[in-house]
Amino acid sequence: MSAERAWRHFQRTVILLATFCMVSIVISAYYLYNGYKQENELPEISSEVECGDPQLLPYKLMEMKTMKPLDPLRTDLVVLVFVESQYSTLGQDIITILESSRFQFHIEIAPGKGDLPVLIDKNRGKYALIVYENILKYVNMDSWNRGLLDKYCIEYGVGVIGFHKGNENSLQSFQLKGFPFHVHSNLGIKDCCINPHSPLLHVTKSSKLEKGPLLGNDWAVFQINHTAYQPVIFAKVKTPENLSPPAALSALYATVIHDLGLHDGIQRVLFGNNLNFWLHKLIFIDAISFLTGKKLRLSLDRYILVDIDDIFVGKEGTRMNTNDVQALLDTQNLLRAQITNFTFNLGFSGKFYHTGTEEEDEGDDLLLRSVDEFWWFPHMWSHMQPHLFHNESSLVEQMILNKKFALEHGIPTDLGYAVAPHHSGVYPVHVQLYDAWKKVWNIRVTSTEEYPHLKPARYRRGFIHKNIMVLPRQTCGLFTHTIFYKEYPGGPKELDKSIQGGELFFTVVLNPISIFMTHLSNYGNDRLGLYTFVNLANFVHTWTNLKLQTLPPVQLAHKYFELFPEQKDPLWQNPCDDKRHRDIWSKEKTCDRLPKFLVVGPQKTGTTALYLFLIMHPSIISNSPSPKTFEEVQFFNRNNYHRGIDWYMDFFPTPSNVTTDFLFEKSANYFHSEEAPKRAASLIPKAKIITILIDPSDRAYSWYQLLIIDGQQLRTDPSTVMDEVQKFLGVSPHYNYSEALTSSDHQILRAQRQKTLGFFVSVHHMDEESTTASIKGQIPGRGGQSTAETKD
Repeated sequence: MSAERAWRHFQRTVILLATFCMVSIVISAYYLYNGYKQENELPEISSEVECGDPQLLPYKLMEMKTMKPLDPLRTDLVVLVFVESQYSTLGQDIITILESSRFQFHIEIAPGKGDLPVLIDKNRGKYALIVYENILKYVNMDSWNRGLLDKYCIEYGVGVIGFHKGNENSLQSFQLKGFPFHVHSNLGIKDCCINPHSPLLHVTKSSKLEKGPLLGNDWAVFQINHTAYQPVIFAKVKTPENLSPPAALSALYATVIHDLGLHDGIQRVLFGNNLNFWLHKLIFIDAISFLTGKKLRLSLDRYILVDIDDIFVGKEGTRMNTNDVQALLDTQNLLRAQITNFTFNLGFSGKFYHTGTEEEDEGDDLLLRSVDEFWWFPHMWSHMQPHLFHNESSLVEQMILNKKFALEHGIPTDLGYAVAPHHSGVYPVHVQLYDAWKKVWNIRVTSTEEYPHLKPARYRRGFIHKNIMVLPRQTCGLFTHTIFYKEYPGGPKELDKSIQGGELFFTVVLNPISIFMTHLSNYGNDRLGLYTFVNLANFVHTWTNLKLQTLPPVQLAHKYFELFPEQKDPLWQNPCDDKRHRDIWSKEKTCDRLPKFLVVGPQKTGTTALYLFLIMHPSIISNSPSPKTFEEVQFFNRNNYHRGIDWYMDFFPTPSNVTTDFLFEKSANYFHSEEAPKRAASLIPKAKIITILIDPSDRAYSWYQLLIIDGQQLRTDPSTVMDEVQKFLGVSPHYNYSEALTSSDHQILRAQRQKTLGFFVSVHHMDEESTTASIKGQIPGRGGQSTAETKD
């Protein structure tokens, strides 16, 4: 009996233990499950959550795992951009930011199917970042190519940026393939704000946007519920009831998310729209910096110089009175709180002093009583355009008058900076202006918006010519006629849009040094100049971490060329290819004096013989000889290039018939020069090229606008070669070289044509004196007796 009770007791104990174990397992599983959800899912968002309350925002901070950093020793600092087409708007916006930031990039049309471009070259990664204009091309890639791309990204520490913009064919809601979150498309959004804890933020400062809708109903938002994906920008949906499932009115969604790379080791930043929204542009710039390990990163230092041109110049009623001048002084002090050392830079033309109304003349006087409060630079005395002065002495006289005015009124004359009215003479270069500036003012710095061209502005660069540093100048939307806020072209909202996240704002963001051009009239009337720069400084201070400061022009120029030393050497363009350049170029100059073709060498191949054959043709004209290099100008490959295009064109005559006359030059050293191809293509892009090869390979050579001559054939059958040259150049009338070179006067040529390094060209009679004369530039066959012995 006792044994039976003991057995039952044992059974109950076993059952109790088993029950306890089961309960423990269930409880443990419950808490483990809930713990996982708590760690990896976002809590329900209270309907009271506001975008500006960072403690209640719907995300959890998670300690960043250290991803494999980008190794610049193993990876080229080049961005690979996959665009939808060559002309896609978003693709062009992406390229614009990369170009403006001076980041190198390579463009590929995103393949729907097929292979990727080569990613690795000799164990070195070719790209530091991958950007997809359409992220769906990335996520829907075939598994083989996706595997290759992911492997590359993991191995070389390369991140991915992608964009998704809704259209009429987009699904309203879908899960992004391979990612644990949903995308809602074709939405309107409102009440946008920034995640202040995002590690992406560098240029961007987290600030609170004014409540209200954003433009467009083609937004895509990301609904994330996993801490491996952090929102960067939040917004509310304007019609959350249309979502599936419907959302609360105050629910927040991400328009930009950061994939921390915890899932597969690849960090990504995804945008739910294009770059039309200025805040997306800022985050895109920061995403490039973050994903490249700060290797492609913009500095936070920004230098701003505000020039006020045309001081004392202007019609009555458009100039500054004493109240305007006092406002200028007060605003300058106000701006110094946000722009270190800020000082307006005033450009004057003394001839127009006291030519306004009585109130405006009093404004002139207050400016001069406050002369020490500003920086000053000279314009022309009579505000004339320098390119209209054809001799240096006339320019010097004008400048001496302006300097005399400055000395009489205590205006400093030693700041080393000047600006020409309408940028005339700075570029295209008017040499007389540079020489006069040096003589009268000892100018060391100037600026222009015309080099290499006015538009696009992001291509503007600096250069140094005649020891004067030329800096790029920026426009800010203010011109002599923009003097009233309500009459601003396109309406005042256009000016405000430019300041608040538009063109003017991004000019400051993307350029380390900005010299802005404004005018006297912008500081009278409605004082749009003051309005613009006060609001610009406020907006930059509110939304970026940029450090604004000002330097005097000479210090600023040295800073510029420290940042961009590669810009010191100019790259001359043809002034006649740009209407604005033609308008500010001397009428005494003509682009018709530029050559139509070049003989580029190489040396010791018969180029001098070819040169002499060419100038036998009545329609082909060579340059005049150089005292140092004889028939060769050697402009594009030597320091002669820095003398400028005026110096170069002086070697050529003005053609009597622009259509039929062919100017050319022969410089055999161009063939081996690294600089010559780029320089020649910039100045004479339509010129044809002739080169000679002594021993051409069997491979067929072809190049647009390039003729390659068989040097051996030139020796054995010159007439046939010259017929080919005439056909290539399109020159007329046809010149009969066969008849000319087989006449009795040319027997010496035929006897010597087998010479390896050269042969004689004889025209009429041969003697030693005419040989020397011919080499120095006389034209055989056009009168006189000449003979030439080639050395090439």
